[in-house]
Amino acid sequence: MTAKKRFAAVASRRQIPPFVSKFVISLLVLFCFVVFFGLFSQFKLQSSSVSTEFGFDEFRLEDYRMKIAFLFLVRDNLPLDFLWHNFFKNADPENFTIYIHSKPGFVFDESVTRSAFFYNRQLKNSVEVGWGKPTMIEAEKLLFKAALEDTNNQIFILLSDSCVPLYNFSYIYKYIMSSPKSFVDSFIDDATEKRYNPEMSPDIPEDKWRKGSQWITLVRRHAEVVAYDHVVFPIFNKHCKRRPLLDLSKGNESLKEQQQHNCIPDEHYVPTLLEMRGIEGELVRRTLTYSLWNQSTETMNTLAWHPVTFGYTSASQKNIQAIKDIDHVYFKSENRTEWCGGPCYLFARKFSRGAAMRVLTNGVVGPYDPKTLFLDPT
Repeated sequence: MTAKKRFAAVASRRQIPPFVSKFVISLLVLFCFVVFFGLFSQFKLQSSSVSTEFGFDEFRLEDYRMKIAFLFLVRDNLPLDFLWHNFFKNADPENFTIYIHSKPGFVFDESVTRSAFFYNRQLKNSVEVGWGKPTMIEAEKLLFKAALEDTNNQIFILLSDSCVPLYNFSYIYKYIMSSPKSFVDSFIDDATEKRYNPEMSPDIPEDKWRKGSQWITLVRRHAEVVAYDHVVFPIFNKHCKRRPLLDLSKGNESLKEQQQHNCIPDEHYVPTLLEMRGIEGELVRRTLTYSLWNQSTETMNTLAWHPVTFGYTSASQKNIQAIKDIDHVYFKSENRTEWCGGPCYLFARKFSRGAAMRVLTNGVVGPYDPKTLFLDPT
């Protein structure tokens, strides 16, 4: 006999009014439904919490309350502010914050940018930065420290003044939040480059020495490691120096300088630091920012590697789509291929103003209306 029939039989014997028995039965049915729904919801929650690298279908709604901190490391102003304005204009302001490290005393106001998103977003304690010098790392650390003050900031993206987004805000937000890991280019340095300075040993063992792109994306716990490191950075500051460019006018003195270790601090500091902290296993070991590298000649006939600058012509829809279609990265020094499980890059550099305008007008970062190129975010 079913529970429903047994209840009806008992109710009949005790002469319970029919409307009461129907009410109680309804309550029992409702209770069963609530229990079933609760178990189903719990199962769905557990399923959605299983992190897949790009599991957009299982993306948790509560993650939308977590902010991305966009950290701009710039020379002075933001020449591509018009593109970034359109990017942020189509985003929920509760999902992002902006921080800018510019030269000391530089203020972002109406006189230097027409985008209110950047008004007064500069750090007050910035330092004078030189390319290939430890001051570049100091500036990065200051950006991370400032952004860590907001406890809602959970993801920290380091960008240059020539970076452009390759997707709209919603896509980038979901992509990054769907992974619990930081994105840090980190690979074993090619020994032929002789970047490692033996004087760093034993504080920084050679087997911990790593190289990678400066443009990183960190989760909060890794951002804290970078911001508050007071052990590895002083060693970099002392022993990781950029070799002077060849100056033929100095004769043998300049030739002697070319025998020095040519260490570019910002290409080594973060991946080496995280490897020394035992964190490399928590990383997606690639950058989210695309650069097209090409060997070029500097002054004094010195060969060096520099990223190509995209102009209006090279920023065509075809070329942008080619970057977005890249789904793996090969690291020659480790014979390692990183398969991205989707597009590898969310940003790209170095873009001129003309190239950025073409990206904007092609609708890469969202709908574009020339009448509302700059608007107050409120």
